[in-house]
Amino acid sequence: MRIAILVEGATEMAFRKKLHEFLQSRLEQKMPRLDFKPQHGGIPKEGKLKKIVETLLDNDGYDAVIALTDVYTGKPDFKDANDAKEKMRTWVGKNPKFYPHTASHDFEAWLLPYWTTIQKLAKHNLSAPSGSPETVNHQKPPYYWIKEIFSSGKRGKDYNKVIDGMAILKNNDLMIAIKACPELKAFVNRIISLCDKEKIIS
Repeated sequence: MRIAILVEGATEMAFRKKLHEFLQSRLEQKMPRLDFKPQHGGIPKEGKLKKIVETLLDNDGYDAVIALTDVYTGKPDFKDANDAKEKMRTWVGKNPKFYPHTASHDFEAWLLPYWTTIQKLAKHNLSAPSGSPETVNHQKPPYYWIKEIFSSGKRGKDYNKVIDGMAILKNNDLMIAIKACPELKAFVNRIISLCDKEKIIS
């Protein structure tokens, strides 16, 4: 099984190793080949997304294509996660091998469950945002919360999406974030279901 995963850019690449480790432990011999495809500035829209998906499936031999976009893109592209997924489905058309997914409101939402680790790395005791990680919204998305604590902390360095993202995830159990973040759970379960439906996370 070969799966191409379209991602926005650097942040999701920091997530790749942790995701691979988690899936390997769960799927074992049925582990797929996952190829992350950074789009450098956002998942393409409309006909451009359709063309990329069709090329990956028809020319490059992938068995499935997953697109992973932030809901918060810095532009008024999507109202919410469902709107983002529906628009991507519409752009690509009825293709049974294409699966749209989202990070609500951005990738950093999936790091918020590890706030204690974030505090240690930033050397600051700023309190975590209240509520479920994926409900931290457009007014102040998760990225800005993490950026703020790193900027305010004694470490003396700003938040680096790749380096610090990897450091936050490194010694933590991904299942903690999966249980706290429904969109992450749906994304992980999509990959699992394509390989072994008996291993889906309930």
